[in-house]
Amino acid sequence: MSFRISGLPAGNFAPLFDLSDDELAARGAVRRIADARTPGYPCRISLTDSREGDELLLVNYEHHPVASPYRMRFAVYVRRGEETYDAVDEVPEQLRARTLAVRSFDVGAMMVAWELIDGRHLMAGIERLLADPRAAYLHIHYAAAGCYAARAERA
Repeated sequence: MSFRISGLPAGNFAPLFDLSDDELAARGAVRRIADARTPGYPCRISLTDSREGDELLLVNYEHHPVASPYRMRFAVYVRRGEETYDAVDEVPEQLRARTLAVRSFDVGAMMVAWELIDGRHLMAGIERLLADPRAAYLHIHYAAAGCYAARAERA
């Protein structure tokens, strides 16, 4: 089964990089410069990890704006100048390198299944969860921190 993984829309964040630190703080966001940690900070736009010296914003983002009990928002890192990841039948390295919590939702935005998945096996997990006819889409989260990573759906 073909699937598509997508990052967050770059246009939602690009204007934020031009704000001052005080203006960001008023929105509950902070600017960070990436250190040399490995893996780096995960950009939710490009689904790539930061490199030392990259400018990042840590913002609170509503990644599941639905009318159900599963409406969600959480902190996400985004990096300046990135393009939105959107690929069919490919898993970005950022997701392969981490343990993930993958949750499937039906058309009414109700959770119908979930799995903890080693990122190296994400492709099989996506196919397994999307094989359930109730599943309309999946949300992928980083298991340890619990924060949103990406969306997957049938291609």
